[in-house]
Amino acid sequence: MANVQPSRGDIASHPDALEMRDRYSRVLGGRDVALVDGPVFLLGLYCAVSPWVVHYSTNQPALATHNLIIGIAIGLLALGFTRAPERMYGLSWAMCALGVWMIISPWIVGENPDAGVVWNNVIIGALALILGLVCAGTAAKSAPKP
Repeated sequence: MANVQPSRGDIASHPDALEMRDRYSRVLGGRDVALVDGPVFLLGLYCAVSPWVVHYSTNQPALATHNLIIGIAIGLLALGFTRAPERMYGLSWAMCALGVWMIISPWIVGENPDAGVVWNNVIIGALALILGLVCAGTAAKSAPKP
């Protein structure tokens, strides 16, 4: 009877082992803030649904649409951070700008917002700003030196 099971050997003897190690380290090289991707995505998801959670979708329709759009944008940034971190962490500053915008948006987009609406957007904005600064700081720290 023939031995049909492949033998398991040490990968160090593989002819492409060195190239595979180099490629693996390049792929994982930009993943210093992998723990931030999930919270950024969850923040974007919450921002998108917050008008219905905090119950201001009917009395603040413009702000509800605004939070939906900004939440989708933050979620897409998080997906980009996960998919192509070496390219997307440059957009961390855009997330910081979205955070600042979320803080001031109740007074610009909304019409006479109540305390719940204001606190909701201020907390979302502060978290977006903090997470954006973490991403930007880590990207700056791990950027290749010339």
